Amino acid sequence: MEYLHAYWRIDYMNRTKTSSADSPFLDVLNNGDERKSLLLRKTPFSFVVLNKYPYNAGHLLVLPRREVQDPEELTPEELNDFFATIMWAKNLLQRALSPDGMNMGINLGTAAGAGIPKHLHCHLVPRWDGDTNFMPVIGGTKVLPVALEHLWENLRQFI
Repeated sequence: MEYLHAYWRIDYMNRTKTSSADSPFLDVLNNGDERKSLLLRKTPFSFVVLNKYPYNAGHLLVLPRREVQDPEELTPEELNDFFATIMWAKNLLQRALSPDGMNMGINLGTAAGAGIPKHLHCHLVPRWDGDTNFMPVIGGTKVLPVALEHLWENLRQFI
């Protein structure tokens, strides 16, 4: 078995941690500018936003409106809305971008990779055959083929 080592990740792991009070997600709902916030959808209990630091083009985040750390903290109505919104976002990506596959994931706690653990969120990352290359490994750089603002406009056409 071969191993891929990502030595540059140590800088991220050793960074100065932000306060647990810091959460940019609530600003998305209160900003009033959906394009600037990259907001795609609001439901009674959830919302969908393009990730400002994407793993791949089209990387979406689905969040409950209420700030909670764990899905078990959501009411049944909030939980149903959250997962229905995840399915809506998945279908949006399928229709708009036609990816070959998709990663869907929820990181609970900082040790699991949650950069903002106090506000639960689900990542949806569209994937295409051959979408990985040497840039992240050799150059420590992700190459995204489209600007976030253009992608926001494209996704909005399918809403």
